[in-house]
Amino acid sequence: MYQGLNNLNPKIAIVGSGAVGSYYGAKLAISGANVHFLMRSDLDHVRRFGLRVESHETGTEHLNNVNAYESTEDIGQCDLVIIALKATDNHSLESIIPPLLKNDTVIMTLQNGLGNEEFLADRFGADRVVGGLCFVCITRTSPGNIKHIAQGRITCGEFSGLPIPRTHDISLIFKRAGVPFMVSESLAKERWRKLVWNIPFNGLSIVGGGIDTATVLENEILCDLAKELMKEVMGVAAALGHELPDSLIDHNLQETKKMGAYTPSSMIDFIMNRPVELEAIWGEPVRVGINAGCDIVRLQCLYNLIRISIVRRDSDEIRR
Repeated sequence: MYQGLNNLNPKIAIVGSGAVGSYYGAKLAISGANVHFLMRSDLDHVRRFGLRVESHETGTEHLNNVNAYESTEDIGQCDLVIIALKATDNHSLESIIPPLLKNDTVIMTLQNGLGNEEFLADRFGADRVVGGLCFVCITRTSPGNIKHIAQGRITCGEFSGLPIPRTHDISLIFKRAGVPFMVSESLAKERWRKLVWNIPFNGLSIVGGGIDTATVLENEILCDLAKELMKEVMGVAAALGHELPDSLIDHNLQETKKMGAYTPSSMIDFIMNRPVELEAIWGEPVRVGINAGCDIVRLQCLYNLIRISIVRRDSDEIRR
């Protein structure tokens, strides 16, 4: 097993330079880290004008002379590969990742939902894989421009077991960039902790016809449903041995209130006619819950309503 990052100034690749990848990659690069971005639609703009991060905490930061590339062959081998692609694009990683790898390269996924670490472990080796959970409100407002609205913490854990030196090496890199970072002894538990928020608020925003988080909180029926969904998700987690405190529900509601009228990422994907991370965020938790014998009637209903919403959206798009 790889015990630590061998390079004191590791070469870092960001795969998936949307809001999440661009935000954290820019923070790392501004702090002096050796960061290289794989980009698609924003490539030409970022090469000319750089990356701009507008934050309620740090003001506006600008990264000039960005190391931006259109292929991983151009980036070459790295010490740390950070995956910020949507889970719906995982199939593309089989060809994207290999040029970045050497014997001791670490792969860290910042993706949502269940199954991403398993996907990477199956294809590139479990010992390489580290999971990260981003608790952050950010949005890409235009090419090369990221708006940081609230929060920003990353919780990280080893896929194969307890934290090892490299886990703390990664933590130090992010902390140097001013990113709140926590190392966890249980990556699986942290995955479920994030799903307790993601499942209700991303899901209700879609089936509600494109509503924001403030609307969910202000509507008594929707808010009560969000609470019940959180309880069901926590029940599945508990059945798997990942007990989460009852206080998490109220904590999530209070933190969501601080976000204001926030538009969850899945809702943005939905209204922009992009693939929604349906299976990673809702489908797999439903299947896990059923296999564990849990009562998840609301979660199952939400999953099916999102599926119907996507089918209707795609049918309307075809008719146009």
